[in-house]
Amino acid sequence: MAIEERNEQTFATRQIHAGAVVDSDVGARVTPIYQSAGYVFPSYDEAEARFSGESVGRAYSRGDNPTNVVAGKRIANLEGGRNGLVVSSGQAAIAMTLFSLAASGDHILSTASLYGGTRQLFDGSLTRQGLNFEFLTAEATEEDWLARVRPETRAVYTESIPNPKNDVVDLELLGRVAAKAGVPLIVDNTVATPYLCRPIEWGADIVIHSTSKWLSGHGSVIGGVIIDAGKFDWAANSERFPHFTKGSFEGAPSFIERYGADTFISYVKSVTVLDYGPTVPPTSTFLLLHGIETLSLRMERHVENAQRVAEWLEARPEVGSVDYSGLPSNAYYELAQKYLPDGAGSVVSFDLPGGPEAARKFVEALELVSHMTHIGDVRTLALHMQSTIFKRSSQEQRDEAGVTPGLIRLSIGIEGIDDILTDLERGLEATKA
Repeated sequence: MAIEERNEQTFATRQIHAGAVVDSDVGARVTPIYQSAGYVFPSYDEAEARFSGESVGRAYSRGDNPTNVVAGKRIANLEGGRNGLVVSSGQAAIAMTLFSLAASGDHILSTASLYGGTRQLFDGSLTRQGLNFEFLTAEATEEDWLARVRPETRAVYTESIPNPKNDVVDLELLGRVAAKAGVPLIVDNTVATPYLCRPIEWGADIVIHSTSKWLSGHGSVIGGVIIDAGKFDWAANSERFPHFTKGSFEGAPSFIERYGADTFISYVKSVTVLDYGPTVPPTSTFLLLHGIETLSLRMERHVENAQRVAEWLEARPEVGSVDYSGLPSNAYYELAQKYLPDGAGSVVSFDLPGGPEAARKFVEALELVSHMTHIGDVRTLALHMQSTIFKRSSQEQRDEAGVTPGLIRLSIGIEGIDDILTDLERGLEATKA
């Protein structure tokens, strides 16, 4: 029995109920862990129908698991999308999305300021597999973007709040660019979460998340999700995406004919994910679902604490600069007011003029704040960017991402704000030694 979902329900209600199904045989109110690799076919004909796509019944958990289906639908609901598909990580979500859109020789336009792992994926593995990436800075105009569109361009890619610099992206502008180019706009909305920003409302066609971060919140699991807005006209742009005009096997109707608005997510699920197999375990998704249920409550505290930390750091003489778009002094403050009216997220980055040596003293003096590579945890985390995530990046890539020698990224948790500030004070005092 599916739980009733109504568009007028609040975010807080939908984060608990959207996509949920009560098993009519058992009656469990919490979505169960369906820990099964496969599913029994009731008949020969039904088995054939499932493999041909004529039946909606599931065949194998590599591409379809009941626990995972609930999570995909819930996150899509919160984002204002049509449907979602959970995968093994945020990196897998990016790769599966691009593999479903582009082939060797194709071209992707992207903002230059990206999470270091994403930039390494683009410049490394995906480039070796034949995809061509072109990066534009935050200063690029709509005309600049459109001038870079090629016949082989397949997508525009960005992050709503780029990690670690928080240089908020003009989503509405990129939405216009992608629409005029006849390609989808892909937005990584991990740092903002659908509670603070819903890119589909500004023109995004595909939204992705690392569900390991704020959606889960507890730092216990790795996962990702791909959300399809269901608004892109694949038929009208079929010259760029000819694989959607074919069926999954000879004689089958094309993906566009069979699935219509669900063309993209159906292709990802039944072709790309089935081929590559980046399956997330239902045990991880079970924990993800529990995290989503408190997302709005946690984000309120995350944002409140982050704003306080940013203001405190800005006033400290040991700090060279603070990157947080919730500060009126920040260059992206006006964009944040437009796209992030409920808060600028909980990543706060700041520069120590003393560079790596000052960064070493800072992180090694921390006691409450965890020194680790992760964000979106209920715990406050700190990391020196140049010596870790951007260690393998070129100086040009670091410059594009705004990673200075002394840049520290903080993921502000939901602890008591006085305790967070006391520990940060400890770290800053150590830099004076």
